[in-house]
Amino acid sequence: MYQFITKANLPTMHGEFEIHIFENEDKQEHVLLTKGLPNHDNDTIPLIRIHSECLTGDAFGSLKCDCGPQLNAAMQAINAHGCGAILYLRQEGRGIGLTNKIRAYALQDQGHDTLEANLLLGLPADARTYEMCEVMLKSVGIKQARLLTNNPNKVKGLTDMGIDIIERVPLIVGVNPHNQDYLNVKGQKMSHHISQQDLDH
Repeated sequence: MYQFITKANLPTMHGEFEIHIFENEDKQEHVLLTKGLPNHDNDTIPLIRIHSECLTGDAFGSLKCDCGPQLNAAMQAINAHGCGAILYLRQEGRGIGLTNKIRAYALQDQGHDTLEANLLLGLPADARTYEMCEVMLKSVGIKQARLLTNNPNKVKGLTDMGIDIIERVPLIVGVNPHNQDYLNVKGQKMSHHISQQDLDH
């Protein structure tokens, strides 16, 4: 059971947002960052991003992934659009937690890819869930949206909740020599919409 706790204004380097805090039954906190919501202009479809917590990428600027650049690009895009939200879910390491994520990094340092590393640790490739999104989106009146993602599972997850996804908006940013293999695995083994052409640009 997810419930709204509190909200406040949040000025950021990317613009003015409103930050909403939600909790689950275990008191784990999730964040909804909004701009221009609730939206009373039916002609403006909100632009949203589901972003799973990534301490190494979001806070430390790790080049092993594309998470930090994706978060920043999403905030910039939503601010420019004037209406939208980022659902910041506390699901570090695709749901396996920070310690196991760093264990997986150590295996990657030995030559395993991101998927193989999780499996060698006896962990799923992706343990994230999205049920908390329904409560968060309903709280600000979102029934249809344009979704910033390369991951078809996120489109399906929201569609199954009754959210009308008008458009999937690609988010290919932060490509660098340290994360090309990681992005290749997402495209080739995890069905993300990432092509070699994307990585070559």
